[in-house]
Parts: sequence; structure tokens; C-alpha cells
Amino acid sequence: MFELCPLVDKFGNTIGSATRNDCHNGNKLLHPVVHLHIFNEKGELLLQKRASHKYVQPKRWDTSVGGHVKYGEKIEDALTREAYEELNIKNFIPYFIKSYIFESNIEQEKIYSYKTTYMSSPVYFNTKEIESIRFWNLEEIIQNIGKNLFTPNFEYEFCFHLFTMR
Repeated sequence: MFELCPLVDKFGNTIGSATRNDCHNGNKLLHPVVHLHIFNEKGELLLQKRASHKYVQPKRWDTSVGGHVKYGEKIEDALTREAYEELNIKNFIPYFIKSYIFESNIEQEKIYSYKTTYMSSPVYFNTKEIESIRFWNLEEIIQNIGKNLFTPNFEYEFCFHLFTMR
């Protein structure tokens, strides 16, 4: 079964649909994605290490939660679904940070970025998608920027949107 993603214009208006594979094969079809940055009560940021079998950025540390919006799905519903699918998190209050377009060599995404503070414990992760998770203090993240430890998308978002908010 093929997962359909909406195709959007630069404002986020749906203009069509394509399979997830078509969105990641170098066509650079603009499609929406949600990110959730999860902070704990100490101000540390939860990151996930992408599984080694992932096509895009395997074995790199990435956003707490990230995923594609399904065709016909609202952004907020996708955020809730992805948080549950990836980390088994249900009850959180998301705060919108920013939407922006990120382009890599194989794709182009309209990213809707949110943050939350999550103090419930423990967090369980989906081992089919994620190799491991851990909380990082912000100085530790800063010291590792540019060392191929993180995904380029996470580094961009951290440097230009998250770090300035602390």
C-alpha cells in the first residue's frame, strides 16, 4: 500500500498528492511535515537517533518527533498521531514555533515546527523507526553542530529557531 502525501504550495495550500516515495526520489515535490521538539523540566531537548534502515539520514540524531502529514489530514492531527506512533505520547500541549521550507538533495518539505514541555515518564519509542532516544542539554547540542552527528534539518531548525528561544 502506498502512503499518499499532500503536495502543497509555499503557503501550505494543498494542490495535489503524491506517494511518499515520489516525494523522496529527487523530484522535490513540496509536501508537509510536522516536527515536535520535546523539552523536559530541566530544559533538555529529547532527540531520536534514526534507525539504520532509514532511507533519509540513517543513524543520525534528529528532532524529537517528525513525520509526514497524510493526504487529507490536518497538521495538528498529524502532530498528535506522529507523537503517539513514535514515542507513545498522548497528552501534551504543542506550541507553534514556525513553518518554513527545507530542501535537501532529494526532497523539499514544508515543515510545521512545534515545541512542548513533557514531564510525564517514561517515554517509549518505536523501535522500528528509532534506534534510541535521549535528552541532550543545549550546550551539548551546540558543541556537536557541524560534526555529522545530527541531521542537517535538525541543525538548521535548532540554530535558527530553537536556540534563540531559550
